[in-house]
Amino acid sequence: MALAKLGTVVLDCPDPRALAAFYAEVLGGTLTDNDDWIDLDLPGGQQLAFQAAPGHVPPRWPAPDGSQQFHLDLTVEDLDVAEKGVLALGARPLDAEDRARSFRVYADPAGHPFCLCAG
Repeated sequence: MALAKLGTVVLDCPDPRALAAFYAEVLGGTLTDNDDWIDLDLPGGQQLAFQAAPGHVPPRWPAPDGSQQFHLDLTVEDLDVAEKGVLALGARPLDAEDRARSFRVYADPAGHPFCLCAG
């Protein structure tokens, strides 16, 4: 028996509104602004939240001496189309050169790694 169920995944960032807007464009959904905390209610019932962290230091990827802590895997129908979209929204590639793989790694505008995964 589980002791809990996953509620919200929260990303620390310097500008919650900007990062929430980035993910709203990528994933869809509805934003709720609560000052230094923004909720993104996604289609299907999942939720992401974005919390102000003035001293935010983005994870480094890859970094043998540091951890990325976590990342989001985002399933897409067409890797090339999705890549073009996230780059236009301010993502930057971290490991996207190998076009034979079923995934590509990017950083969101606050530096959090995420993968676009063929689905």
